Amino acid sequence: MKKIGLILGSNLPSRICPEIGNWVHNNLDSSDYETEVLDLSQINLPFLDETEIPAKQQYQKDHSKEWSQKIKSLDAVIFLYPQYNWGYPAVLKNAIDYLASEWRDKKVSFISYGSHGGLQAQIALDLVAVGLKMAKLSTNPLININADMFTDDHQLISGQLDRQKYKIALLKTELESII
Repeated sequence: MKKIGLILGSNLPSRICPEIGNWVHNNLDSSDYETEVLDLSQINLPFLDETEIPAKQQYQKDHSKEWSQKIKSLDAVIFLYPQYNWGYPAVLKNAIDYLASEWRDKKVSFISYGSHGGLQAQIALDLVAVGLKMAKLSTNPLININADMFTDDHQLISGQLDRQKYKIALLKTELESII
């Protein structure tokens, strides 16, 4: 069975990425592929610590070898991440920077979120995707987040994302047609 990796690209302690990730995961459910959630806060890659540049694939550290094998095993990758200061989180950049050829021709989609959907974060990551020759899909949802979606104690209100479910449905349709 084909395998999709859903990379949660935030490690902020107060993040909502896991809740959005669960919602995306549930809405991507398909008999055509299996989706695996890869939470970068749990994978916990140290700041890039290899001696050689990733393009050489001369990994010395076990965490680098494991990360390389994980990405190689996936048929496609979905990056889910918030927009921080008009860009994407450092933990995501670090995870991408660990590898080079593993990203080449890898089918990828970006799901960014923020008060304006995270468009600037997608633009920033586009430059990296082009440089690494990732095969970016046509569907790259922008998830709009606003204060009305949260309780007074800053918890995401169940069902608030459902108005944007059609965006994930479009991605699911594209994934089912290409893998």
